[in-house]
Amino acid sequence: MNKGIIALAFGGLAIGMTEFTMMGILPDIAKDLHIEIPTAAHLIALYALGVVVGAPTLVLFTGKYPPKKVLLFLMLLFFIFNGLFSIAPGQFLISLSRFMAGLPHGAFFGVGSVVAARLAPKGKEAQAISIMFTGMTIANLAGVPLGTYLGHHYSWRLTYGIISVLGLITFAAIYAWMPKIEASKGNNIFSQLNFFNKKIAWLLMAIIAIGTGGLFAWISYIAPLVTNVSGIAADRVPLIMVLIGVGMFFGNLIGGKLADTISPTKAAIASFSAMALCLVMVYFISPLGWTAYPLAFITGLVSFTIGSPTQLMLIRASKEAATLAAAGGQAAFNLGNTLGAFLGGIPITLGLAYNTPSLVGVGMASIGALLTLLYLKAYDSKSQ
Repeated sequence: MNKGIIALAFGGLAIGMTEFTMMGILPDIAKDLHIEIPTAAHLIALYALGVVVGAPTLVLFTGKYPPKKVLLFLMLLFFIFNGLFSIAPGQFLISLSRFMAGLPHGAFFGVGSVVAARLAPKGKEAQAISIMFTGMTIANLAGVPLGTYLGHHYSWRLTYGIISVLGLITFAAIYAWMPKIEASKGNNIFSQLNFFNKKIAWLLMAIIAIGTGGLFAWISYIAPLVTNVSGIAADRVPLIMVLIGVGMFFGNLIGGKLADTISPTKAAIASFSAMALCLVMVYFISPLGWTAYPLAFITGLVSFTIGSPTQLMLIRASKEAATLAAAGGQAAFNLGNTLGAFLGGIPITLGLAYNTPSLVGVGMASIGALLTLLYLKAYDSKSQ
């Protein structure tokens, strides 16, 4: 395997931890800051907003530089802002640094997706992208449960201090292993932005933002779901996060293989449809305590089959604007994070149980499947 892709996977590990650990320690952060859990969930939304802002902005203004230099710059930002988040004294600075920590996320995966596809053998582009995302799934498998344990038993600030250091380790891996790749000669601001003058671009953004919101309507409230509804002890939440991580690890690899086998668009339709079905199961059977464990694994697996197919859909549809399109996909993914966390929190604020956000997720995943079917009919033959 190309060491450059392994370096990208290190970045996926660091980014996966900073994004998903928040869900496991949300009650601990709320307690430390003396706020309600739905209010603490705003930190999830702020990070996602940072991704939405940072993905297109940083890609546009770094497009003329070689990918290796851009990736190094992005991980330096990651290190600084996550470090600041871990030591920020007041709620305002905590919120600001959380937003800033999200800025390099989408740009990293946008640039990284294009680089991974360029380094891959022909016909295995989606699998190469899935290897990069494997870092994120390993984060959910090992890093997030560890971070959740440390945050629950010691301090969430310790968790994010470690995450910041992981950014520095990724910086070193990219510096040592990433091959030099020339910047695209046609990679100027106007050629990149032109892609977003087309209807296909906005349809793809809508597919990702709405469809993946189903995942976040569920996982944003996973800790109170399993403790308040399933009756699982709080100290078992790290185990739940491990099971989600195991599912995401395999789901990510399955999604890459599926996209290379039956086409990215058909793989995305299958993924969104299966996600909706899993979330229906979460709503109806999560009150049976023992089901929390298999549901965590199955829903994590199904939900994370979507990453590689949608990234490859964007790269193939955008051609000369592939980097911005892939980064835009990450922005849309995190807009789904924001929408899922916000909309999923509405029934909770109305006094309903913590399994009701999964019904919001069913609706969002179903809309994602329908929009992808529309894309298949209208554009697939042109972009595949």
